[in-house]
Amino acid sequence: MSLPVPTSDALAASHALQQQIAAEIAAHDGAISFARYMELALYAPGLGYYSGGSAKLGKDGDFTTAPELTPLFGAALAHAAAAIIAQTAPQILEFGAGTGQLAYDVLSEMAVLGISIERYVIVELSGELRGRQQDKLRAFPQVEWLDALPESFEGVVLGNEVLDAMPVELVIRHPEGWQELKVTVKDGRFDYLPVPASAAVLAQIARQIPEHDSLPVGYVTEVHSVACAFMTTLSQMLTAGRGGAALLFDYGFPGHEYYFFQRATGTLMCHYRHHAHPDPFYYPGLQDITAHVDFTAMALAAQDAGAEVLGYLNQAGFLLAAGASELLLRTDPADSLRYLPQARALQKLLSPAEMGELFKVLLIGHAVSLPETLLAQDRSHRL
Repeated sequence: MSLPVPTSDALAASHALQQQIAAEIAAHDGAISFARYMELALYAPGLGYYSGGSAKLGKDGDFTTAPELTPLFGAALAHAAAAIIAQTAPQILEFGAGTGQLAYDVLSEMAVLGISIERYVIVELSGELRGRQQDKLRAFPQVEWLDALPESFEGVVLGNEVLDAMPVELVIRHPEGWQELKVTVKDGRFDYLPVPASAAVLAQIARQIPEHDSLPVGYVTEVHSVACAFMTTLSQMLTAGRGGAALLFDYGFPGHEYYFFQRATGTLMCHYRHHAHPDPFYYPGLQDITAHVDFTAMALAAQDAGAEVLGYLNQAGFLLAAGASELLLRTDPADSLRYLPQARALQKLLSPAEMGELFKVLLIGHAVSLPETLLAQDRSHRL
């Protein structure tokens, strides 16, 4: 692959992480699950991609998210959140807040709307990103940071591109049934090792993959046990409170689209310095590793835990229903230097050829209802 060459410091950090992963593989009879490998590559203390010190987002990072493109994204979310907060409590919890830009834009728009947010809680696993968030949000004293989800919460929960970064198991269809692709060391490099799938993985396959026994031999895909467990915890947190909703933005598909016969190599993808490629073993700790989200599996996990699926929309439908186009017109179109960059950014968020259709919004909750403008865009019947 023709990718930018890491610095010597970055290479040293990656090498240290590779040694740590190799030691864990050796301690577990020569193989670990891909989910564990992905967890270490992303979150190993001080060395993982999200827990290390490198920039992740923006032009100097590895990828750009919707809040980094335009403040209109956060402003539109604020309008949708305001309708839910009116039914619950003036509190917001954001899981994985990136640079803090989304929190900044949401809180700024809430001030415009005359809504006083009493608490804005950020659950952040990355020390480097938490530091950037604290610098960005100095003007908002109601922001606080936690290391884990609280037991109960009332208000609105936001998660933008959170589920795709949760570790996944990799599985492959074998003539004798499903096998799990574990990670081993071969000739000094990480490699896959197919082994019979465990009972837990087989149960997840049966729950998650429609017609899993009819997929062709050699078919590779992901199962999302960790993300399903997160949805369970999130749902329990919401149902323990008097009312609230979670708005989860990510790229992915419903189950019946996720497991197309033609998608025979899965959706796993890596991002390094704005280059996308499929090799998760390339410089562990220096690149993001993601998988598309199975939104049907997420919705089922939420329902099983007692939450209600309030809605499922594509990103374009959500943003338009939340008033993004009207928010754009706050900038005078005659002021082309300010208007055109915002219009181009919004078009990227809305276009079916860009982020408008691939990105979805799953809304789950307890004891709240969505405004009619959002319900009009609901596609829950497609889950």
